[in-house]
Amino acid sequence: MTGWIVGLVIGLVVVAVVVALVTPIILLARRISRQAPLINAALIKAETNTAPLGALAKTIEHAETITAGLARGRARLGG
Repeated sequence: MTGWIVGLVIGLVVVAVVVALVTPIILLARRISRQAPLINAALIKAETNTAPLGALAKTIEHAETITAGLARGRARLGG
């Protein structure tokens, strides 16, 4: 009979430890799941706001072409 009691106590302790370790993980997952839509909305907004930066390289390329043309014109005029 003592073996059954010891086994039951060990089993209950193991279950209590598992519950104590898993509960904070579940609570953290719940908090993350509540914040995920807000984070996703902020990321979409950031993507929308920074999309024009993709064209910045093309703008710089055009500006360099224009300034090179201006420099050639100045050189031809003797300036």
